[in-house]
Amino acid sequence: MDFHELEAYISLAETLHFAHAASRVHLSPSALSRLVARLEEELGATLLDRDTRRVSLTPEGEVFLEFARKSVHEKRDMALRLSRSDGGLTGILRIYASVTACYSILPPLVEALTREHPALRLSVDTGDPAGAAEAVREERVELGLAALPQGGYPDLVCHSVQKTPLVFVASQTGPYGNLDVSGDGGALGELLARVPVILPKSGLARERFDRWIRSRGFRPLVAAETAGNEAILALARLGLGLGLVPRLVLENGPFAAGLVQYGAGADFGEYDIGFVQKAEAENARGKKRLREELSRIILKTYPG
Repeated sequence: MDFHELEAYISLAETLHFAHAASRVHLSPSALSRLVARLEEELGATLLDRDTRRVSLTPEGEVFLEFARKSVHEKRDMALRLSRSDGGLTGILRIYASVTACYSILPPLVEALTREHPALRLSVDTGDPAGAAEAVREERVELGLAALPQGGYPDLVCHSVQKTPLVFVASQTGPYGNLDVSGDGGALGELLARVPVILPKSGLARERFDRWIRSRGFRPLVAAETAGNEAILALARLGLGLGLVPRLVLENGPFAAGLVQYGAGADFGEYDIGFVQKAEAENARGKKRLREELSRIILKTYPG
């Protein structure tokens, strides 16, 4: 659990109304409900009694409310006592990124943040790139590294930093390691009509694959669906089929050995990778300053 979760729980305990509390902490009611469920799972206790008409705290919920208020109060007091006079950022910056991004894209930003704000601590949560935007929206992190849709996310501040094409990969020694793929739509369509594929469960690459398949009017043979590009590469290396991944995954990590790649073609487009932040309200001064400072460093670190 983190302080944002504690503050959200306090708001809910004070209002006993999911919609009102969610508005106060800039979440959707469904996101707040998921947050409470995560707390209950972590604590192994039921914090709320809820039915269709009302919400109330359980005895365990009352005990946890006392803990949450004390923790948040002490955190704010500590921030005031340790605030820096030189204007540097302090506290913990939470970042969401895939494993691939941690060694291919994130290092220059970490170096810049460490150099310019040495008192700032970083906490990195790794996961499927498809989950980055939601992690930012739910304020589980302040900064996420995501695959950006065309035009970016309208509700988030987006900074594109790198583009890479999508490719299919297969085991060099497996049954799909020596295919004749020209990359044009016709040849690729004939191939995908008979060769099993390994796909991400969700996200930009999956959306583009599904749209491409629908335009061709056939049903692919899906060997596996998984979260994270590294898992797709592992299954492709086993010879299960063709895995769809950004080429960046192969170019910047230890995963290319034993794999052959095939171009997905122009119809799949480029994989636009970028940082996302929440667009905070103008009166949230601390968060606004953090957002502006992160944007400045990102633009300086990844110029065009």
